[in-house]
This record gives sequence, C-alpha cells and structure tokens, in this order.
Amino acid sequence: MTQGVTITVTGFGEIQAQEGERLVLALERGGVDMLHRCGGVARCTTCRVSFDEGEPDAMTVAEYDKLTEKGLLGTARLSCQIECAQGMSVTPLQTASSSGLEPGKAPAENIEPEPQWTTRPGSSTEG
Repeated sequence: MTQGVTITVTGFGEIQAQEGERLVLALERGGVDMLHRCGGVARCTTCRVSFDEGEPDAMTVAEYDKLTEKGLLGTARLSCQIECAQGMSVTPLQTASSSGLEPGKAPAENIEPEPQWTTRPGSSTEG
C-alpha cells in the first residue's frame, strides 16, 4: 500500500499524490496543465520543473542524458522521470496555458523508458 504525500506547487498550492507516483501525473491530477509533448518518455523537456525543496538525489539516465543534451542539467528536472515523495516543493516551468501548446500524449503510469538510475550532480549522495 502506498502512502499519500503532499507536494507544494508554486502558483497552484498543495496537491495530494501517492508516494512513488510519477510527478507529471500527480501534477496533472492536481490541476496543473503540464506539458508532456513526447508522452512522458524523456525526449522533449516540456514537462520540466524546478525544485524549491525536496529534490530527489536519484535521476534516471534518460533524464540525465536529455537535460545534458539541452543544457538544462542542474537548472531543471523532468517531471515525467521523477517519483513523488513527501516534502517536494516544485515550480512548473512550462504549462499548456503559458506556452499555448497542446499538452501531448498522456504519459503511462510507470516511468518510461524503463528506468536505469543514477545520481544527480550536486546531490548529497554524489561521488
């Protein structure tokens, strides 16, 4: 049984999520019109968020590679590649309403592609 967690979202207040749920799905369910143009498979970076608190040290290799390619590593995270946890406070960096774009294909319930985990640069467990 998963535990409920509260996530603070700048401009939207608090939303309820399940521990381990994909952040992009929790944000949508909580009323945030997140973009996910690639369908949540770490290809487009439209679902990006910044963390005010509670940024996880774990990062998928797919997220690391895409953020590095786009020059966003260390400044943004991909909500499609993050599992919800208590204490998270995030700011959505792109939404459908702020961009004028259609959100995109609905992401799957589980992180895609199949996650291989690494540690984000600057994390407390790096090195």
